[in-house]
Amino acid sequence: MASTERHYDPPQTAPRPRAGAVGSSVEARWRRRRSAVRPLALVAVGYAVAQLCYAVVHMNLGWDETVYLSQVDPRAPAAFFSAPRSRGITVLVAPVVALTSSTLAVRVVLVLLSSAALYAAFRVWEPLAGRRRTGLAAALFASLWITVLSGPQAMPNLWVALSSVAAVGWFLRARDPGGRRRALTGLVAVLAAATLFRAPDGVWLALPLLAACAAVRAWRRWSTVAAVLGGLALGGAQWAVEAYVRFGGITERLRVSSETEGGMGAHLGGGLRAAYRGLDGPLLCRPCRIAAPPLTHSLWWLLLPVLAATACALAPRGRRAETLLPVACAASLAVPYLLLLDYSAPRFLLPAYALLALPTAALTARVLRAVRGRRARGAVAALLCVVFAAHLAVQLKELRVNTADARDTTIRYRRAADALHHLGLRSPCLVTGPRAQPIAYEAGCASEQTMGNNRSTTTAELVRMAERVPTAVLYDPADGYVPPFARTWHAHPLPGTDWLAYIR
Repeated sequence: MASTERHYDPPQTAPRPRAGAVGSSVEARWRRRRSAVRPLALVAVGYAVAQLCYAVVHMNLGWDETVYLSQVDPRAPAAFFSAPRSRGITVLVAPVVALTSSTLAVRVVLVLLSSAALYAAFRVWEPLAGRRRTGLAAALFASLWITVLSGPQAMPNLWVALSSVAAVGWFLRARDPGGRRRALTGLVAVLAAATLFRAPDGVWLALPLLAACAAVRAWRRWSTVAAVLGGLALGGAQWAVEAYVRFGGITERLRVSSETEGGMGAHLGGGLRAAYRGLDGPLLCRPCRIAAPPLTHSLWWLLLPVLAATACALAPRGRRAETLLPVACAASLAVPYLLLLDYSAPRFLLPAYALLALPTAALTARVLRAVRGRRARGAVAALLCVVFAAHLAVQLKELRVNTADARDTTIRYRRAADALHHLGLRSPCLVTGPRAQPIAYEAGCASEQTMGNNRSTTTAELVRMAERVPTAVLYDPADGYVPPFARTWHAHPLPGTDWLAYIR
């Protein structure tokens, strides 16, 4: 009997929770959830929302966008593709353009892709810098007006920027023997992407990486050098083949590219001055004869080199590479646009901004950590939030202004194309003269030029084409030139624009 009592187990009942235990378990679950939410994911979502709210309002296509899209659009003839251009952005939008002619569809797809690419590019840095610093760096970059405006545009500079961030991150992670193979594979892929989007930028990005391979023992490995050179070769193969097919070689293509850009050379003061003047727009400052922006709108730009230098000086001994290499790559990518050109566009410096956001975020975190005392640290954090809010206000204002300007310009292209349709120009047709490329694309016509950076034919050949297909010569009073062969044609004003169309 005693034995039976010893082995008898009464029904078990759950113990009653102690006071506050339920609240503690809920708090623990919340902490786990909060730790699972990446700040970078929130930044990427916010970036997508900002694009949808502001930049997608710019519905019609800009000049350069029509050139890139026309290369793969089955509904329109391909526009002249000049020597400085690369075909990466054309490859990116080709699946969408093949399926639909909707500009809105292209915009929305690019919003989703650019937001995902922002997350993926900065995600590479989380093991190097931590989640919070990486999220802050992405927020600093995504908050710039030109970053938001570039997201839904079919333009290559943002994609070079994001590829550069990922490339430098994978290069740094290649030091770890455990994840070396994955890091080198990622390095090849993103460096190839950067080179495919803009071949010269890929080379400028690779130069500091190769220099690091030569100078730092941790990277002095043939596999790392091979990954850098392999990414360049993979991404630049199409550009090199096209150089031989269309221009007679790489050297000749570079020479023609220099002529198209107005002569690349030692414009030591002109390029930097143009970049500063065009900081808040217009989207293309050529020639850049506008007044400089006010100090309140340009102070962040002027302080950026100071912040980068300070971050390099205060970088911890064991983490200097994470600061020095992004700064070196940013400087290298900025060189051709600040020192070798005499004009500028805000999008040119997007790769430099993206890379400099990383040491800037690291410096901000280091300053906060150096402050002693909870109250003092809270005060410094509040001050930094106020500064960032003021910066956001400036960027939002410039985003609205430049979006409106871009929309006004592209609406005029659309109106001119509609007017040409009313005048009887239907495919197959031909448009020449100022702004012929974007207007021809909107009208479904081919475009040809006999002079300027987009010269693609001779006057005699153009006259012969005009005898075979309906042709319009655009006239802009600002240019004040009508080709002699079109001066006897009928001049038609294009409603909603300042232009005339001479039609045979």
